[in-house]
Amino acid sequence: LAYVAPSPRRVGKLAATKEDMTTLAESNPDYLGQSLGLWDPLGCLNLDFWTLGNEATIGYLRHAEIKHGRVAMAAFLGYLAQSTPVVSGPHAKLPYSGYEPGLTPPEQWDAIPLAGKIQIFGIIGMLESYGEILPQHYCNGGLPGYYPPIKGNRFELIFNLYD
Repeated sequence: LAYVAPSPRRVGKLAATKEDMTTLAESNPDYLGQSLGLWDPLGCLNLDFWTLGNEATIGYLRHAEIKHGRVAMAAFLGYLAQSTPVVSGPHAKLPYSGYEPGLTPPEQWDAIPLAGKIQIFGIIGMLESYGEILPQHYCNGGLPGYYPPIKGNRFELIFNLYD
């Protein structure tokens, strides 16, 4: 038997209007979807960011909501991991210069040298830029929340952050 990779998904026209968002919210079967429906207190679905049109603005807002939700979940898990003795406790080999055991996560961040913080923000910036290189951008009908797979020449460098 040979491994056969699944065929790639086709991304169709996914531009959404305010009416589509209302229908999507009201079709949600849980309590909030049935009772609250569409919740847009600031009226952002009526805005036109960067004069790209209302559908592009809705695509941008949907993508931003998904992305920021993912970042918040990852940050929460990171905070929990940093609070464990495995990470904040004593180490045989220090992870970085200036490391001190027993620090809280905010104190750990303060103890990281500037070069380490620049590396962290550099990687975040590269991931943000890489996420904008899409065959069909989320502002032009692409799939909100989609992130292109990261492909490298080594098996460690193949990540699919969408599925």
